[in-house]
Amino acid sequence: MKRPVIGVIGNAHLVENRFSTQLVGDHNLRAVAEVADALPLMFAGSPAITRIADLLDVVDGVLLTGARANVHPTHFRAEPDVKHEPYDQERDAVALPLIEACVARGVPLFSICRGFQEMNVAFGGTLHPEIRELPGRMNHRMPRLETGEIHPDPEVVFADRHDVRLVPGGVFSRMLGQETIRVNSLHGQGILDFGDRIVIEGVAEDGTIEAVRVADAPGFALGVQWHAEYNPHCNPVNRTLFEAFGNAARAYKRRS
Repeated sequence: MKRPVIGVIGNAHLVENRFSTQLVGDHNLRAVAEVADALPLMFAGSPAITRIADLLDVVDGVLLTGARANVHPTHFRAEPDVKHEPYDQERDAVALPLIEACVARGVPLFSICRGFQEMNVAFGGTLHPEIRELPGRMNHRMPRLETGEIHPDPEVVFADRHDVRLVPGGVFSRMLGQETIRVNSLHGQGILDFGDRIVIEGVAEDGTIEAVRVADAPGFALGVQWHAEYNPHCNPVNRTLFEAFGNAARAYKRRS
């Protein structure tokens, strides 16, 4: 059987402040190709280009990746603020209805970081634009130098930084064979109130929600706050997640 096709959402990006492009990180594509053993197919995070029904006729799974831009606050009844920019409302317009369509149709869906937050918003949940401002929360943003610049070493940026306690007997704890895992952390925004069909599967040591599933989804519909696409060849947690996603896409392809 041919490899399944997994659609990977693009993000708006301006090259040289002139050229509008759609961008997908190489780690995401390689995780799909080399660990999920599927063909990654980038699709535009733009409703003028991407028709969801047509996309779902082509793919066997969807990966909603992390991104620099935040989900626009109007989608969860909050006010925009320039300090929480950039936003990517074009991606919002594709990702939010796409999540509901994937779940309804049983198309395997794996959501990472921004995608994880989109999954919550799609089902009526809310986000906090700067989770570290909440009492008792740690700074979940990527490590920086004393100058304020992002640390230049990817191994430092993507290093495991905190534990996540998984719900005993939940989907994640059964899949990973353990109830505590250690993950990286590169986000400012995070889940505040969880959506109607969002089931919490894992929580960080400071109470931040880190892993979820969609209740009563007919197919694979999981989300993680950490960047699972980083080093899944060697990281056993991330490898297991992408392998399970790939297996779900193969099973969906056989049924289609």
